[in-house]
Amino acid sequence: MIFKTPLRRAILIRRYKRFLADVMLEDGAETTVHVPNPGAMLGLTAPGSPVWLSVSPDPKRKLPLTLELIEADGGLVGVNTMNPNRIAEAGIAAGLVPELAGYAGMRREVRYDLDSRIDLLLTDASRPPAHVEIKNVHFLRRPGLIEFPDCRTTRGVKHLKALERVVAAGGRAVMLFVVQRMDGEVFTTADDLDPAYGPALRAAAEAGVEVLCYACHVSPEQIRLDRRLPWSPHAPESL
Repeated sequence: MIFKTPLRRAILIRRYKRFLADVMLEDGAETTVHVPNPGAMLGLTAPGSPVWLSVSPDPKRKLPLTLELIEADGGLVGVNTMNPNRIAEAGIAAGLVPELAGYAGMRREVRYDLDSRIDLLLTDASRPPAHVEIKNVHFLRRPGLIEFPDCRTTRGVKHLKALERVVAAGGRAVMLFVVQRMDGEVFTTADDLDPAYGPALRAAAEAGVEVLCYACHVSPEQIRLDRRLPWSPHAPESL
C-alpha cells in the first residue's frame, strides 16, 4: 500500500478522546489531527514522539490531517486501522501471502453468516471460496513479542465465531493479523487484557480456522506485507 501523497512529519503533543491528537508541525504550528484508531494504542502515545501525517484533498474535512505513523521502540509503527485491509489486499494480489495465492477473484466487504461482512472473499472456479477476516496489530510490550488485542474486543470474538461457522459449513476461513511494525518475532494473544479473545482464537483454530500473522515493512512512502510471524497460542516465556 503506497501513500497517495507525501506524509508530513510532526511531533505528538497528546492523544485524547480516542480519535483526536494534538501535534506540532515542522514550522512550529500546533494543530489537531484525526486518529483513525479506536483502540488503546498502548505504548504508542508518548508525548514528543515523531509522527507522520497524511493530508486529505477534501476541502470539506474539518480535520484535513490524519495520523498514519508514529515512531516507537526505535522504528515506525502504522496506527491507521483503515490500512490493514488495503495492505492485505495489495499483498495477496502481489503474491506475498503464499497461503492465499492462486485465487482468481477478490471481493471486499461481502455479506456472510448472520449479520457480518467478511473483509476479503477470495474466489476461484476450482475450489471453495476463502473467507479472510483481517485485524490490525501494533501492540508490543516485550521485545519481539507482538500481541493482540490491546483492549477488550467483543466484536473480534463475534468474528471468530462467524469464521467457525464457515468451516462447519465446509468452507475455508482465515484469520489474518496484519502487524504494522517491523520488530516482531512471535505473535500471541494478550489474554490479560482481554480474557475472552485468546480462548476464542484458540477454539477457532481447533475448529479449523486458519491463523496467519504477517509483519509489515513500514516507511513514510508505503506499508507492505513483509514476512510471516509464527503464532504462539500462549505467550512464550522467552524468545
